[in-house]
Amino acid sequence: MDIASLFFAYWWVLVLFFSLIFYKFVLRVFFGMVIVPEDKIGLVTKKFVLIGANRELPDGRIIATKGEAGFQAKTLAPGLYWFMWPWQYGVDMIPFTVVPEGKIALVLSKDGTEIPTGHILARKVDCDNFQDAHAFLDNGGQRGRQTAFITAGSYRINRHLFDVSVVDQVTINENMVGIVTALDGEPIPIGSIAGKFVEGHNNFQNFDSFLTNGGNRGLQPQVILAGSYYINPWALQIEETPMTDIPIGHVGVVISYIGEVGKDLTGDTFKHGNIVEKGYRGVWMEPLGPGKYPVNKYTTKVELVPTTNLVLNWANARSEAHSLDKNLSTITVRSKDGFPFNLDVAQIIHIPATEAPKVIARFGSMNNLVSQVLEPTIGNYFRNSAQDSDVISFLSTRKERQNAAKEHIKEVLEEYNVNAVDTLIGDIVPPEALMKTLTDRKIAQEEEKTYETQRMAQEKRQGVEKETAIADMQKEIVKAQQSVEIAQRTADATVKKAEGDATSLKLNVNAEAEATKMRANADSEAIKMKAAAQAESTKLNAAADAERISKTGLAEAEKIMAIGKSTAEAYELQVKAMGGDNFTRYKITEEISKGQIKIIPDVLIGGNNGSDGPISGLLGLKLMEMMDADKKKDLNKEN
Repeated sequence: MDIASLFFAYWWVLVLFFSLIFYKFVLRVFFGMVIVPEDKIGLVTKKFVLIGANRELPDGRIIATKGEAGFQAKTLAPGLYWFMWPWQYGVDMIPFTVVPEGKIALVLSKDGTEIPTGHILARKVDCDNFQDAHAFLDNGGQRGRQTAFITAGSYRINRHLFDVSVVDQVTINENMVGIVTALDGEPIPIGSIAGKFVEGHNNFQNFDSFLTNGGNRGLQPQVILAGSYYINPWALQIEETPMTDIPIGHVGVVISYIGEVGKDLTGDTFKHGNIVEKGYRGVWMEPLGPGKYPVNKYTTKVELVPTTNLVLNWANARSEAHSLDKNLSTITVRSKDGFPFNLDVAQIIHIPATEAPKVIARFGSMNNLVSQVLEPTIGNYFRNSAQDSDVISFLSTRKERQNAAKEHIKEVLEEYNVNAVDTLIGDIVPPEALMKTLTDRKIAQEEEKTYETQRMAQEKRQGVEKETAIADMQKEIVKAQQSVEIAQRTADATVKKAEGDATSLKLNVNAEAEATKMRANADSEAIKMKAAAQAESTKLNAAADAERISKTGLAEAEKIMAIGKSTAEAYELQVKAMGGDNFTRYKITEEISKGQIKIIPDVLIGGNNGSDGPISGLLGLKLMEMMDADKKKDLNKEN
């Protein structure tokens, strides 16, 4: 083998050796090989054009679609590519564009046609979700913010042409509504505050359909309900607000600010505003019942109207939960006699559900109803009423004035489609000085009543005591009558007994017939008179005693007379039996013995000296006195 052959073989060995070591460099430089990994794309930049007519980009373009030098529209997908010489082509490897779940990617195009005047967003074109930049530009894609967006996933996006911003989905929470404002579209017609109602945009998620169907920029009449939505925030602004809640006991009168002008349904009698059918501009005839409603607060207003009895207080220290009376205060009135005083009033009203639209059409709100009708009507009525009376009369005729106020206010409120249920007068606060006078007068009246009551009680007590005394006396009278009757019967029995005794004596003692007869008659008469006197004494106390004494005295006199007569007759009989002298001696002796008359002296003192002389007599007298003294001591001891 010669030297040339050896050199040639050595050269190929070196080539093979360096090829094995620097194969990527060799393939890239000599063969223009480019390898794009599976998770990346290649962005191609063409540095120059050797041959051909399209050497430079047209004015205003930055992306080449026809082989011009510059950023190329076509990207390199994962794979192996040849003849991409490094001196002519630059290839930048970038990751896929990944949009996570729950987010969307907004796209800003750096090249394309101009957005038409009057619009701010580029319309959607067919470009495989912005992965085909060539198709985007060839199909008339517009530079700027795109109406279209890409949802969750991985995309091969040419970042030389598109900038991508990842944002959150729009989420509307429960019991909330989303109020939509479009940032692009046709201008809102003159005289309207919101765009027209447009269908076919799938809750504003397809903004191109919205624009295609003539959607207007600005406030939209439609709202979106609770949920998650793919909404382009460059095209739409969403304001989340609570749903309209109409509680039980209320209706919601709808006032629409959009729509066509409807025909008034109230007729010629109601001239305070138009009430129209649902969907037209104005106050809707049919109110909303209790519940929750997705109402656009900028295009539609819902006025709550209570349909239950509503209490309004004209009082400084009291207000109901509805707060419609928070600006009402105690009414200050002036009486006929010039005294100012305060008056608390409560008014109960009721608004039927069918009349609620008329009330709102007339006044605009419940607060206006209170301030424009109820407050002046009730306040002025009581001020006028107070001027017709003094304070005391006003206080004393409170019930009558309350009834009169009820009838007057009921008649007035009927003209405003409001039912007046009741009018109640609360606390009345007269002037302090007058109140003191009134209080003093009342106290005096009450004291007078108290004294009169006490006087009547005393009279009744006296009557009771009188009746009690009469009842007690009646007991004594009955007792006296019984005693009189008993005494009468006792007297009768005594008389009968005396008559029997007299008859017995008359029959038994014949010798003393007349004496016994007189004694019996006297005794019977005495007993009879005594019994009669006792009976009369029991009957009427003193009269009975007097009668008894009288009859007893008479009986005693008759007794004495009878005894004397009988004694005389006895003496006459004894004289006849004994003789006059003997009877005289007998009676004298009897009387001397009865009277214990001493005929013979205890001590006889004579004038002779001797044993029977005066000395002996005196000694005997002294001895007798001593004996009498001893006898008296003995008697005292025995006693």
